[in-house]
Amino acid sequence: MPTEEAVRSALATVIDPEIRRPITDIGMVRSVALDDAGSATIGIDLTTQGCPLREKIVSDVEAAVSGVDGVTGVSVDLGVMSEAQREALRSQLRGGKPEPVIPFTQPGNMTRIYAIASGKGGVGKSTVTANLAAAMAADGLKVGVLDADIFGFSIPGMLGVEGKPTRLDDMVLPPIAHDIKTVSIGMFVPDGQPVVWRGPMLHRAIEQFLSDVFWGDLDVLLLDLPPGTGDIAISVAQLLPHSEIVVVTTPQAAAADVAERAGAVAVQTQQGVVGVIENMAWLEQPDGSRLELFGSGGGTQVAERLTELLGTDVPVLGQVPIDVAAREAGDAGTPVVLTHPESPAAVAFRELATALAARKRGLAGRSLGVNPR
Repeated sequence: MPTEEAVRSALATVIDPEIRRPITDIGMVRSVALDDAGSATIGIDLTTQGCPLREKIVSDVEAAVSGVDGVTGVSVDLGVMSEAQREALRSQLRGGKPEPVIPFTQPGNMTRIYAIASGKGGVGKSTVTANLAAAMAADGLKVGVLDADIFGFSIPGMLGVEGKPTRLDDMVLPPIAHDIKTVSIGMFVPDGQPVVWRGPMLHRAIEQFLSDVFWGDLDVLLLDLPPGTGDIAISVAQLLPHSEIVVVTTPQAAAADVAERAGAVAVQTQQGVVGVIENMAWLEQPDGSRLELFGSGGGTQVAERLTELLGTDVPVLGQVPIDVAAREAGDAGTPVVLTHPESPAAVAFRELATALAARKRGLAGRSLGVNPR
């Protein structure tokens, strides 16, 4: 005969698809009952009445419990968490803190935060962000993307995010696509409706995305910033003082001149600049030659000027060629690093992702475990 202990051990292998923790750890398993014939009835309390992934949870529970020796059948009795249960869960997910906090600013947080910036639009900043995130997630890292381009959001489409975030009262559970947790204002406004906000509203939106969203224990958080050095760039520096800037430019001199300003904002915000990515560097021809549609040298120009301005080494992290496959993959909602991993752009993106993921976080903001006497 199966035992309740064996069944609960099997349930501990079932991971909530939104919170990404075992359902036994977050209070979703209400009861386990076994009859004399070996049939198991599992009581599961969903976090919300309209849980969009209820069918997956049920199927995962049935599959896990069916594998227990002696179990002859499985039925799942669904319920919904009470207000007290939800409050306890929210407090648990916030590390015991009852009110929302920005987890990335808490002592001991080890998440690397990269703000992907550009001086002007149209240089492929969002494509870079989406592919870096997908490449890092494919390598086994826990990755989140915050689409901070409030007016020109495009990350949900590029990552193929479907559905809306799930609300757990005042907490938001972000959708997950390609193993990437993603949040964007585009998930909260009707299709085609513009966002017409001024500075204070923009700041509050970014603050809520950072504090109200359950990001979990991320290895890397990428922020897709709007072009330029406006309100959102300043808000990100204030809310995430340990974030680092990655500047994206094209080889064209006009784009490089403007991109320099996106990195130069670090002088005022006290952020670090990781380096420069030169996108659309060339178009590879059938004979193997390279056609430099937008000229050459823009990335190097930006890196040299920022090195001189900031007084620290700002390298060119890499060059990404023009690739039709990258455009097609972005339009289809699956980054090119996943659809065509051997394409020139995908190879460049993966190399960049590996380099950024390997960087060590500094000691700023981290507890050293030292107490004064």
